[in-house]
Amino acid sequence: MAKSDYFGLSYIVSVILAIIPVTAWICGVITRITDGKIVAGILRLIFGFWIIWLVDLILMIVSKHILRLINI
Repeated sequence: MAKSDYFGLSYIVSVILAIIPVTAWICGVITRITDGKIVAGILRLIFGFWIIWLVDLILMIVSKHILRLINI
């Protein structure tokens, strides 16, 4: 089974986590910070609750990856 973006979990578990706004927000922040993208994690923490959540959810379902717009 292929691994997905949230902590190397399976695609199905990652989609379930992405569907729930609070877990998607927490997982998104933690995932970006553990990837070494501190600025992206802080921006996700502050601004990413609704807009980035919707984008992450759509991308997780369509492409099996979360948004990787900011690389810092």
